[in-house]
Amino acid sequence: MRDRGIYLLPNLFTTGALFAGFYAIVMAMNERFEAAAVAIFIAMVLDGLDGRVARMTHTQSAFGAEFDSLSDMVSFGVAPALVIYEFALQDMGKLGWIAAFVYCAGAALRLARFNTQLDVVTDKRFFQGLPSPAAAALVAGFVWVMVEYGVDGYEVRWLATVVALFGGLTMVSNFRYYSGKEINLRKSVPFFVILLVVLAFILVSTSPPEVLFGVFVLYGLSGYVDSVLLLTGRRKRAHPAPPLHDEQK
Repeated sequence: MRDRGIYLLPNLFTTGALFAGFYAIVMAMNERFEAAAVAIFIAMVLDGLDGRVARMTHTQSAFGAEFDSLSDMVSFGVAPALVIYEFALQDMGKLGWIAAFVYCAGAALRLARFNTQLDVVTDKRFFQGLPSPAAAALVAGFVWVMVEYGVDGYEVRWLATVVALFGGLTMVSNFRYYSGKEINLRKSVPFFVILLVVLAFILVSTSPPEVLFGVFVLYGLSGYVDSVLLLTGRRKRAHPAPPLHDEQK
């Protein structure tokens, strides 16, 4: 059977994301946690580009999809788990490595479920469960903020445990998270949209750790808020308010 080869361009981005995840692991092992956190964010950016580049250039392939999934497992599963373990959880004993494993296992299960439901999901506007890049950004952002303020990992080991468990469990939850897949980058937009993008870059550049961590904390909580709103709306439809009598009008 003739080898069809692989598409170079999108897989270059995937390889870059994989390298960034591996680099984060190496930096964490050398206790350079700020560099490790930044590498995870770089992996997230590259991972967001490879799929869009493949679709825009019509270079999607089964190989690319599998390669991307394996890269995601390293960059957004193993790397964040090891980074937060080396930073704060190793002094927690058994609870520390269990929390790190819950995060890592959650990322693996999240990716497996996503891959098996590609042809099943009907509403492309939402993800089921917290996406693994967002969970990784949440963990990396937490570590980055702590390093930025000179906080030792031992001092926030319990909070780090909560962050790891929250990320791991939320990835395998059924909460809805906005995907942004209906955004068309090739479509013209009003001028104020470009202005908002510029303001967003300025905001992030003023204090990257705090802004990025805050954004992904809000995104992580948005699924819970959405579920509460959906549940409240269903209850109102199931139990409508009784009609007013004439004397009450």
